[in-house]
Amino acid sequence: PGFSLVRLAIQRDVAVTMVPGPSALVMALVLSGLPTHSFTFRGYPPRKSAARRRFYAADKGCPYTLVFYESPHRLLASLGDALAVFGDRRAALANELTKLHEGVTRGRLSELMEALGETKARGEYVLVIGGAEA
Repeated sequence: PGFSLVRLAIQRDVAVTMVPGPSALVMALVLSGLPTHSFTFRGYPPRKSAARRRFYAADKGCPYTLVFYESPHRLLASLGDALAVFGDRRAALANELTKLHEGVTRGRLSELMEALGETKARGEYVLVIGGAEA
């Protein structure tokens, strides 16, 4: 139920953070501004693009928020594969949670790719993708 409050704060440009818990996945999910009432955690996608696209395709019709971990070395390619499979869904990309340079970028998958651009991704990432629209 708290996602409505987080989303409203985000829309009004109010900084949102939380007290960290035992895992980055819950923190990223809450800070994403996406629905939290039902979600599916899928862990790390496969390393190779074709396998990763098949992995993502298994959840293409899932109505729940999807959560993935991703390595900084594969992040841009993984976002591209997610965009190809899921379309331009709402998403959030969280990194370095509970650390000094903690960050959450929210928007459409294409916007996350653009925001990441040519910068060198560092640290661990959590990718949160909105579920399929009903």
